[in-house]
Amino acid sequence: MAGAACEPVARPSLTSISSGELRSLWTCDCELALLPLAQLLRLQPGAFQLRGDQLVVAGPGEPAAARGGFNVFGDGLVRLDGQLYRLSSYIKRYVELTNYCDYKDYRETILSKPMLFFINVQTKKDTSKERTYAFLVNTRHPKIRRQIERGMDMVISSVIGESYRLQFDFQEAVKNFFPPGNEVVNGENLSFAYEFKADALFDFFYWFGLSNSVVKVNGKVLNLSSTSPEKKETIKLFLEKMSEPLIRRSSFSDRKFSVTSRGSIDDVFNCNLSPRSSLTEPLLAELPFPSVLESEETPNQFI
Repeated sequence: MAGAACEPVARPSLTSISSGELRSLWTCDCELALLPLAQLLRLQPGAFQLRGDQLVVAGPGEPAAARGGFNVFGDGLVRLDGQLYRLSSYIKRYVELTNYCDYKDYRETILSKPMLFFINVQTKKDTSKERTYAFLVNTRHPKIRRQIERGMDMVISSVIGESYRLQFDFQEAVKNFFPPGNEVVNGENLSFAYEFKADALFDFFYWFGLSNSVVKVNGKVLNLSSTSPEKKETIKLFLEKMSEPLIRRSSFSDRKFSVTSRGSIDDVFNCNLSPRSSLTEPLLAELPFPSVLESEETPNQFI
């Protein structure tokens, strides 16, 4: 009994999930996920393509974007197999918002599709061996969505009419997933933040950095790495289902928003987990804020 109690907790991996079990999973059962970026590119050629020195993400005007896709967060560059690629159609990890229209569009956009971040992992024994992973955040999952919405709601209620900065961080969840001996070398890529600058005459809390908040998002990480052709096909279908476009139950822009009225925000987003019927409204194309730029194995075998 004592020996059993000391056994390490099993990490989630496809080695313990059969193809049939994965196929039967609802996408809402997946909170967070990791898979090699090279594998994601092969499984989702309609959403991501390598063209020369550029990693092209399906933009608002492309058919793949109308079918769904991912919200890619980054700083403009991604390193894959030692080579740097420029990103297109991504959301900056840090943006500034100056009015509530910007805020509402930003909030609706980041929750409209699964989030995707790029990270690089090395082994401590051999730092020359590095692998690039895609980290997926399923914003359709109630647990994940609730943490993001609650973080945004709580900061608004605590800084009425004042400027503030809010950051969402996934580093802890990812670092705990990888086995000892592996290191995420660019952990800062696993976060995004926005800063709301209110037109306040005296913004003392903001000036002294007292209105900065960090939300550490927690969740179970699913390993979507596999060398099995059957499982790869299942993962492909799973990713396509996860990235289906969402239905907007009502037009967010038609609603009035007040910093003192949290109910209006909750009414818009609660239970909004069904596929979107209108495929003619690419969210990224509507953004008025400067955040979008157009330009196989088990866990121990990650590296």
